[in-house]
Amino acid sequence: MRLSIYGVAMLLLFITLCSHHTTYTVYAATSEGVEITYGSVIKLMHEKTKYRLHSHNVPYGSGSGQQSVTSFPNVNDANSYWIVGSDTETSVKRGDNIKSGSVIRLQHMRTRKWLHSHLHASPMSGNLEVSGFGDDGNSDTGDFWRLEILGSGKTWRQNQRIRLRHVDTGGYLHSHDKKYSRIAIGQQEVCGVREKRADNIWLAAEGVYHPTNESNEAM
Repeated sequence: MRLSIYGVAMLLLFITLCSHHTTYTVYAATSEGVEITYGSVIKLMHEKTKYRLHSHNVPYGSGSGQQSVTSFPNVNDANSYWIVGSDTETSVKRGDNIKSGSVIRLQHMRTRKWLHSHLHASPMSGNLEVSGFGDDGNSDTGDFWRLEILGSGKTWRQNQRIRLRHVDTGGYLHSHDKKYSRIAIGQQEVCGVREKRADNIWLAAEGVYHPTNESNEAM
């Protein structure tokens, strides 16, 4: 069987995760109803533009100067994977489901930075900057996001419409169709906006999902 570039990337990701002696299951964007649990590795898709939440080891040239976060059109890019973790004040286990209203953190798989926000202005729109911050042992409340599930669902599932609201600033994770013309050419700005808008709705798409309650390892 021949694998596409994306298939090879997913296979390598699966092998890497399994090397930590933890069971994972690979799911594509077309899977429906799969439960997202703590410890899963996912891509977040912006509903309106279909771009994926993305980061890379490139700092902002203004604002905080921290690692830039964008949304990216190429579904196959490995820099769009994020590990779903809990806040530092909640005791959960890998495989626990994630209820609406839970405070989570998202860690960029490749650079180990946390999805972060603060009061610095975003470079294009002047809204709240969203950046990559810290590392495995360095995190603060600026990395905390509250999950808001749209509709009647009580626990987070793949292809379910959600918003992520930043705990410290109240800004919703947001993107739009304005694209960078330098550094991240063709990528869209990601920022925080305090109002609920159609442009701050996301869905969990492709991923390597940790099965429910298969491990007792703390996050």
